[in-house]
This record gives sequence, structure tokens and C-alpha cells, in this order.
Amino acid sequence: MPRSQLHIGLLSPPWVAVPPPAYGGTESIVDRIARGLVAAGQYVTLYATGDSTAPVPIAHSVATAAADRMGEGTVEMRHVMEGYEALADCDIVHDHTLVGPAWALACGHRRVVTTCHGPFAGELRAIYRRYGERLPVVAISRDQAARAPEIAIDRVIHHGLDIDQFPVGRGDGGYLLFLGRMVPDKGVREAAVLARTARRPLVIAAKMREPCERAYFAEQVRPLLGDDIVFVGEAANGTKLNLLAGAAALLNPIRWPEPFGLVMTEALACGTPVLTRRAGAAPEIVDDGVTGFLCADDAALVQAIERVDELDRAKCRAAVVERFSTERMVGSYIALYRDVMAR
Repeated sequence: MPRSQLHIGLLSPPWVAVPPPAYGGTESIVDRIARGLVAAGQYVTLYATGDSTAPVPIAHSVATAAADRMGEGTVEMRHVMEGYEALADCDIVHDHTLVGPAWALACGHRRVVTTCHGPFAGELRAIYRRYGERLPVVAISRDQAARAPEIAIDRVIHHGLDIDQFPVGRGDGGYLLFLGRMVPDKGVREAAVLARTARRPLVIAAKMREPCERAYFAEQVRPLLGDDIVFVGEAANGTKLNLLAGAAALLNPIRWPEPFGLVMTEALACGTPVLTRRAGAAPEIVDDGVTGFLCADDAALVQAIERVDELDRAKCRAAVVERFSTERMVGSYIALYRDVMAR
């Protein structure tokens, strides 16, 4: 193997296949990193679930995605233990799990990088503070990193996407689109209320598999459905792209400081403006008044809906090409891998 080529082990969580069949932000990013590394001339081994289909060598202990056991420590621990054994010959391991870095440190693995895909909240702050003292921790936005100043963040690397996979749309469907999970933090109910207030039709495409998601839908969202507010279920990849391309705007009234917000970059890649609250990483993704509107409250979101036709869809697409490509993301990770090996 030439010296310029690294053998990179990617360790994905055991909950969802890579790439995900539908919803799965972390697994989508792991898939894009894997493909991007190969395109950049690197060699990749992916440790994921056995039903994963990413076009790289795949090793696994869990035969199928363990979504019904998500969060169970025994499932994840076995996965990471056997994962590090399978990736032992790699030059570096890029760990996307929660407990994997703890196992790596306990076993003396030093060439390990970990990306935190969620907020540094609660007990995770103490966990990642320990990780940051001994191995590189990557944050996915500046906002995520700034919320935990006690954690030694090696660098911030924004998520990327494969631009060519996203069709340029004209928004000729005329509807607003909510795309995400059926949970209060994502603002599904608020999206319905805002769209109705602005007298614009809304399509809701949301993951709804867990009991808490079903309960929220039944209590808070289903009573608002009608001819102008429709729920189409969880959108798989092809359906999702068509919905994004046809939407006049993505309505994303998040109620929490989301660490990144991949759906916003996916919308922009289709030329679809983003209407969102000024929270979390949204200001790092949306250029206010150019590729969407960053709003302080729901009243401002209603006003933004009324102004969405002022925005240039070509500028939305151009912003993603410039700042959120897979090539840019992968280049940043390769630079980090080489830095770690040099240390």
C-alpha cells in the first residue's frame, strides 16, 4: 500500500444500517465519509450492521440494525469491542459511537478520532471532557463546541453531502415542507400552526416509529391535519428528494439548539430556501435573507413565509456547493487523520 494511502476504519453505531434505508443522520454521514474517502484514494473498512450496503468492505457482529434495542449498553458494547478487533490493522479508527472511545482508551488504542453527532448535554459533557483529554474530538458545528467550553475540541468539521445526488427543484409544488422526526424539539406542531396562519399548504414527512413519537403525533399533530396540512409518513430517499425539490421552502421551526441540522443543507442543495429559528447551528448553515430566513420567534416565521418568494433558489444551491460538499468534509477529515498519525 503506498504511503500516501491510509487504511481508515469507520466504526458506525449498531442501530441503523449504512446507508440508512430512510431516517438516519449519523449513518448518512458515515456513508458519505466512506464513499468520499475511497474517491480521495484512501482504503476504508467499515464496521457497521450486517445489513449495511455501503460500497466498501464491511465487517459486523450485529447481523441487522438493532433499532428496536437502541440505547442498550450491552448491544453497543459488544459492537464496539468486536469492532475494534476487526479494525485492528487500520492506520486510524474514526469512531462514531458513544462508548467506543472509552473502550479504545481502556485498551490503549491511540490512533482514534471520534465525532460527536449529538449535543454535549447532561452526563455526556463529563464523558467527552475525558475523551478530549486523550484523543481528538470533532464537533459538527461551532455552536455545538461553544456550548461545552470544558471539552477540548480538536476541530469543527461541518457535515457534507454529495451535491449531484440532489435534484435542483423549482419549488413548483407550492407547498411548505417539514422534514424530520415526529418529536416536540423539531417543532412539527408549530410548523402546522405557522403554515395555517400564513395560509400556505404544508406537507409533513417525518419518522414516527417509537412510542413517544406516535403519542406526540396523536396528541399534538393529528388534530391539526386537513386539506391544507397533510402527513405523508417517513420519506425514503427518492420520495424525500422529490418533496424537497418541489417545496417552496423548508419550514424548520426547531425548538432546541440542534448541533447541525442536515436537513437544512439537503433542502438548500435542491435550491429550496430554509425558514428556521435562530437556534443551534442554523446561523452556520442559513444565510439570513439570502438562502432563507433566521427568525427570533414564531411571529417572525410567519412573516418569513410571506417573503419566501423573494429568495433566489440558485443562491441556495450555490451555498451548499461552496461550503457543504462531501469533498470538503472528507478533505478536512483526512487532514485530521494525518495530524493524528504525525503526533
